[in-house]
Amino acid sequence: MGSMNPSLRCIFGFLALLLSALLIQTINATVSYDHKALIINGKRRILISGSIHYPRSTPEMWPDLIQKAKDGGLDCIQTYVFWNGHEPSPGQYYFEDRYDLVRFVKLVKQAGLYVNLRIGPYACAEWKFGGFPVWLKYVPGISFRTDNAPFKAAMQKFTEKIVSMMKSEGLFEWQGGPIILSQIENEYGPMESVMGPGAKSYANWAAKMAVGLNTGVPWIMCKQDDAPDPVINTCNGFYCDYFSPNQKYKPTMWTEVWTGWFTAFGGAVPHRPVEDLAFAIARFIQKGGSFVNYYMYHGGTNFGRTAGGPFIATSYDYDAPIDEYGLLRQPKWGHLRDMHKAIKQAEPALISGDPTMQSLGNYEKAYVFKSKDGACAAFLSNYHQSSSARVIYNGLRYDLPAWSISILPDCKTAVFNTATVKEPTLWPKMTPVGKFSWTSYGENTNSLDDNSFTKDGLYEQLSQTWDKSDYLWYTTYVNIAQNENFLKTGVWPYLSVDSAGHALHVFVNGKYAGSGYGGYDSSKLEFWKSVNLWAGSNKISILSVAVGLANVGTHFENWNIGVLGPVVLSGLNEGKRDLSRQKWTYQIGLKGENLGLHTVSGSSSVEWGSAYAKQPLTWYKAYFNAPAGNDPLALDMSSMGKGQVWVNGQHIGRYWPAYKAYGDCSACSYGGTYNEKKCATNCGDSSQKWYHVPRSWVNPTGNLLVVLEEFGGDPSGIALVKRTT
Repeated sequence: MGSMNPSLRCIFGFLALLLSALLIQTINATVSYDHKALIINGKRRILISGSIHYPRSTPEMWPDLIQKAKDGGLDCIQTYVFWNGHEPSPGQYYFEDRYDLVRFVKLVKQAGLYVNLRIGPYACAEWKFGGFPVWLKYVPGISFRTDNAPFKAAMQKFTEKIVSMMKSEGLFEWQGGPIILSQIENEYGPMESVMGPGAKSYANWAAKMAVGLNTGVPWIMCKQDDAPDPVINTCNGFYCDYFSPNQKYKPTMWTEVWTGWFTAFGGAVPHRPVEDLAFAIARFIQKGGSFVNYYMYHGGTNFGRTAGGPFIATSYDYDAPIDEYGLLRQPKWGHLRDMHKAIKQAEPALISGDPTMQSLGNYEKAYVFKSKDGACAAFLSNYHQSSSARVIYNGLRYDLPAWSISILPDCKTAVFNTATVKEPTLWPKMTPVGKFSWTSYGENTNSLDDNSFTKDGLYEQLSQTWDKSDYLWYTTYVNIAQNENFLKTGVWPYLSVDSAGHALHVFVNGKYAGSGYGGYDSSKLEFWKSVNLWAGSNKISILSVAVGLANVGTHFENWNIGVLGPVVLSGLNEGKRDLSRQKWTYQIGLKGENLGLHTVSGSSSVEWGSAYAKQPLTWYKAYFNAPAGNDPLALDMSSMGKGQVWVNGQHIGRYWPAYKAYGDCSACSYGGTYNEKKCATNCGDSSQKWYHVPRSWVNPTGNLLVVLEEFGGDPSGIALVKRTT
């Protein structure tokens, strides 16, 4: 080679230095672990994380939610990846608006926080079909979450898609991004014993497949005691201080600290006292835990038809530190923030070694951490449910309330006690800011259009709708002879319908005959009611209604919804007549859905009339102006029965205030072991009364509000409200 031009030599030298610097940065910027903690860039970390699910809020809300999480002392944001939102049909991907995953992760990075990305792609999460797309159910030969080739192929393809996208955007920690943890599968361990011989081999395959994607960060599997190396098994639950990983060289991690519980239509609303929540976390940390994640830190809203089920409510508030509307829930947010400060003060000792335990009394203990360079932290605990205690530790006296732990970051000064709440309680206030002037459009209950089709017998609902709608019409005809006794006596025959659907409405010759619905803890709906028939041909139309698709269970892809029968008329001269095997005509969805009445253009395509309250299957339309300010908005739907609601074409969700909550709403004490039925509210009232309307979906003027009412509620009682604390 000839001599190199000095300018080129300078450029090549600069590039070599730059490449060397990048290589050094890549080598140093790593995430690993040992038995104590995750190690980020060579440093052990005690990490506080919180779940915020990007589709359960709007992109306009994300920066504020993330900042409030950071202000609350969080290091990390955790989210699932929602397969059915991202791949609504095979090979057709969607990553926009509320499903803009890359934007969400980049916003977390901008705030200086880490990300725990739970790719799954099975989520559960009280999300429709557990996060699986409905088309997956109809892949030939498929069986969910087991050693099944079609399922594994689809799962691997989507997991690779997400990992590739994160890499291409430079979002893993070794690339300078925020993602420090990936998760494959979700809570599969308890399923292995009931999923058959393919379960364990599937779990091992999932782990091996994930590790082979080379994300450069650790993989976790929650509730997976047999997670193979190097995957870390983690704990989910109300308490996890009992938990240890399956290898001594893995850290003790808690991926879901349940801050409350979800609300189901017909169920009481769960709340978890912050004293117990803080106590649970301190118990975990004092025994050597190094990663905790609040599930949820902001629960948000099951917009549209995304709620799982059946019967999961539209609100996914979860009694989280940041409420459904994005406001701080006090004292929960502030009390936990103060605990996080105390834990961070103790971090030098916590990451240095394992604790030693000292007994201070019958219910009282001290867990002490010491480092070689003199750092010391102590956790003084009182496990008695109702009695406080005074203990002596290192010659000093400490008063411990019942069911509490005091944190001493220097082994001397108690800077925080889990049961001593200093933050004031701020109750949310819902203030009406507007009523509506309604027009109505009646859904046609006595005609079929060109899209209807006829089959012999009864067919499962999802197989016909593919979840394009919550609604499926089942229509058949019954001939009644002139000599039927009931035509003379007026003692009408009874129609009985057995359904795996969640609700149904019956119409005879176009007239409403009654409704029925099941419950969150019931897999069957039974309708039994007398019906008016006439001599000759009678048209019986059953509108089957889905209220969320199953999100958990063994092979829930085989679970059914819809009218499966038998459908029987009794009280005839012949006794009973089984209608199940005769011809039935099917129609997917409602006429108003097909016309797009919830949109501006669709709502202009029909003639709207005066609003008549208490009519089943009626569409209502109104316009409104937004109130001044930035306070979160909601609709008070307490005067309505059941249905769906849209604002400017955006689907707010399903509403069902007519389904009153059942449960135990007796007095609540924070002391003692918590479960989801403890400290509940709303018994005898609506499970959900208010429905979140994001500010970003509202214009200053001329907003279109459309309501589909199934039962026959009174729209004059609907009010727009603003939420403040």
